[in-house]
Amino acid sequence: MLYGQGVQIEDMRNHPAELIVSLRQLLADGAAITPDPKRHGFYEVESDSTVYYICDSRTSGKILLLATWPAESVLAGAPAAA
Repeated sequence: MLYGQGVQIEDMRNHPAELIVSLRQLLADGAAITPDPKRHGFYEVESDSTVYYICDSRTSGKILLLATWPAESVLAGAPAAA
């Protein structure tokens, strides 16, 4: 899927504005989008540092940002918890 710069993203969890901007750029640049095998219309989009969990709402034409978490590469570099 390829989205233009004007893709509408609705933030469902009050994420920082920088994450919304980053997700919009990733989608516009054609980032890899991995479908959720358990939920139709739900996807993961991964940057170097963050994984975005989104829903592509075909009825509204918006992308719903549901959650984010650190990418594996960030977690692999984190010190082990004591």
